[in-house]
Amino acid sequence: MTWGSLMFYYHCPKCGMKFEYAMELMPEFGEKFGFCPECDVPGVYEKEGARQLDDSEYFEVE
Repeated sequence: MTWGSLMFYYHCPKCGMKFEYAMELMPEFGEKFGFCPECDVPGVYEKEGARQLDDSEYFEVE
């Protein structure tokens, strides 16, 4: 049984944007994994896991 992607949830300390990255994107983003897609600053880690109930509040970085 699979639960889908493991997601990492963040918010930006600069603009407040909430965003999420799928774990399988780590190789693609490298050291920029977890960075705000708007401000290009490291996001503040909130949580990780399968898709959360409040997932629609987060922008999915692809």
